[in-house]
Amino acid sequence: MKQEFVLQVDRRRYTIQAEPDMPLLYALRNDVGLNNPKFGCGLAQCGACTRSCSIPVKTVGNRQVTTLAGLGSPENPHPLQKAFVDEQVPQCGYCINGWIMTAAAFLDTKKKPTDAEINAALAGLKCRCGTHTAIMRAVKRAADSMA
Repeated sequence: MKQEFVLQVDRRRYTIQAEPDMPLLYALRNDVGLNNPKFGCGLAQCGACTRSCSIPVKTVGNRQVTTLAGLGSPENPHPLQKAFVDEQVPQCGYCINGWIMTAAAFLDTKKKPTDAEINAALAGLKCRCGTHTAIMRAVKRAADSMA
């Protein structure tokens, strides 16, 4: 049975009607209207949705959800967004949401990461275009600019 949920997404408030076990990904795409989190594997293993495919909307509560759209803006990009452009990372772009958001959460807690720490933080994310080397350069560039 559908219930009313209030979501705080990218500093905006949304009231939605949803089944409690509906994945947050569906709410972000279908109810909030975002297209940056993508459906990948549906098992929280690829990272395209930043694992929002496995988080039931009922568990979000009043916590702020930040998506790629709320991380920065074209006028004031987050250091990771700028680094991904500077390193010319995007190919098809399908997985970029997961890489940037996972890296942003990691860099919020680790200011001067080693290569091994970056690799461990991003383990499990998939890019079918094979831009892993460019992604690593971009994350290191962003980390350096944020230190």
